[in-house]
Amino acid sequence: MTVVEFFGCSFLAFGPPVAMFALTIAHDPIRIIILIAASFFWLVSLLLSSTVWLAFHPITTTVTFGLICSVFIQEGFRYLMYKVLRKTENGLQEVTDIVRIADYRHILSYASGLGFGIISGAFSLVNILADSVGPATVGLKAGSDVFMLISAAQSLAMILLHTFWSVIFFNACDVKNYYHIGYVVASHLFVSCMTLLNANALFGVTLSISYLVLGITGVIAFQVAGGTVASFRKFLTCK
Repeated sequence: MTVVEFFGCSFLAFGPPVAMFALTIAHDPIRIIILIAASFFWLVSLLLSSTVWLAFHPITTTVTFGLICSVFIQEGFRYLMYKVLRKTENGLQEVTDIVRIADYRHILSYASGLGFGIISGAFSLVNILADSVGPATVGLKAGSDVFMLISAAQSLAMILLHTFWSVIFFNACDVKNYYHIGYVVASHLFVSCMTLLNANALFGVTLSISYLVLGITGVIAFQVAGGTVASFRKFLTCK
């Protein structure tokens, strides 16, 4: 059963992102490069967050402080990734088949967000997945028997949220929409802080709020990328 749980949780957390990568990223070398670069930026933000945590650990041991610092550092590196992409647009134009790369900025932000999300989800879940293989049975004597499932579902939500956040954030920086920038930072902070409720086994509350925010964020990202009700209907009917 431990192996079954390992594969089940792995497919739940990474199945949709891997499908997104295979269908929308893998065929374009530029998108792959951007995804890898974004993953590297997130790793640097993790390193910096860890450094801040270690520096302030003698003063405060509360997890909330480290979480808040980590969110702001991640958003800082998201902005840095945005600046790097905009600075390198001319170079990317030289090596891509896209007629005018400025018209496809939402695709680049999508690739960047997916890179942020996949590496974030991997680091949040890989240790849990390693433990799920056994030897042990989750929830047999203590803890929750749905811990692995909840962790996988939360990781999936965060991966998709990072993807949508980057689409919204990059567009907001282009058009100077500070409300959307504020929404990205605030919703990231809110969802991250809500995960602290898992310590009290309030898994239903955490997941419900996370996926509610995911739905709202997805709609906003769809709109800023140029999506409309008509285009969504055409997508559903494969027209």
